[in-house]
Amino acid sequence: MEERYDVVVVGAGPAGSLTAKTAAERGLDVLLLERNQEIGVPVKCAEGVNKAIEQFITPDKKWICAEVKGAYIYAPDGTPVVMSGEKMEEVGYVLERRIFDKVLAHEAARAGAEVRVKTAAYGLITEDGCARGVVIRSMAAGETRRIYAKVVVGADGVESRVGCWAGLNTRLRPADMDVCAEYLMCDIEINKDHSEFFLGNEIAPNGYAWVFPKGEDTANVGLGIGGDRSGEGHHAIDYLRAFVQRKFPHGKILAEICGAVPVCGPIRESVTDGLVLVGDAAWHVNPLTGGGIIYAMRAGTIAGDVIAHAVQENDVSKTRLLEYDKRWRKEFGKRLHTGLKAKEFFFTLSDADLNALAQSLQGVAIPELSTWGLLMELVRRNPRMLAGLAKALL
Repeated sequence: MEERYDVVVVGAGPAGSLTAKTAAERGLDVLLLERNQEIGVPVKCAEGVNKAIEQFITPDKKWICAEVKGAYIYAPDGTPVVMSGEKMEEVGYVLERRIFDKVLAHEAARAGAEVRVKTAAYGLITEDGCARGVVIRSMAAGETRRIYAKVVVGADGVESRVGCWAGLNTRLRPADMDVCAEYLMCDIEINKDHSEFFLGNEIAPNGYAWVFPKGEDTANVGLGIGGDRSGEGHHAIDYLRAFVQRKFPHGKILAEICGAVPVCGPIRESVTDGLVLVGDAAWHVNPLTGGGIIYAMRAGTIAGDVIAHAVQENDVSKTRLLEYDKRWRKEFGKRLHTGLKAKEFFFTLSDADLNALAQSLQGVAIPELSTWGLLMELVRRNPRMLAGLAKALL
């Protein structure tokens, strides 16, 4: 039997579920696909997010492990800088993603979307250059079939295959991504109401290490390094093992995850005829912090709204869907671009430079500064060293 929908969304992460929910709320017939047998598993995220998440969903203790007040950022020599959780981009809540992602998919289903797990997309159906659906394989039924849709949404993560099938450039160079490794650890001494970030080329070259509290003695402990800095004996997991040996030598490892995050700024094209990319698939990640959950949810909400209007107008051309591209760029594209410039500048600094910057902030009342406010304060106090950063921010 032929299956037809208004929208088929490939990937049930935050971006995909918000797209599906929004489109379904606006009356569209939506199918949300997830290749894994369980939504939210495996976890491939540090799980830190700020309180802007409250724009999209009411906080619930079921999927919040910890509410953090702020963060300590440590220079390579250990000099701390204290930040407020109300202002920092990736600090506010520590999520339980395996539950959180299910809740978002549940909300999409309650809005009217159909959800299928263990169902992977293997190809794109096109007609006259326009996306018209996907070829799927149900791992439960062991069969391949064609699903037709007026709009296809690629929410399938880094280096989106859906986007690639449509001719969009979703490939990343090693330097365009951070390679990450993380342990869920217990029996460790942590700051229960503050996240911690550690800088330094010995710790995480072209990246940083983190500790996100998840309970009394439990935390996500991980790091990301520049993809072009990864090599034999110098993979992210190697740096993580060394960091944990120094920081938590007696801690217990409960789980290990690895992944990659796009940190190259906004994608050049996020739409084509009959197709839209959202979330990591569209590189909706702040290159400076590596955080993307809020951007993914914003993009999904915008995408669902634009797609609904486009379908109702019977116009799913690239020209019509470009409204989505324009709206997300207007809302947060500049921040992603600025984050890229700031990241590129910080990569030019030595550990000694980072130590000097942290020292320059000692005794300064900065808890209420945002991440961007902190950068501007650094520029103000170190004008010669940070002249290049000033150009990126202004």
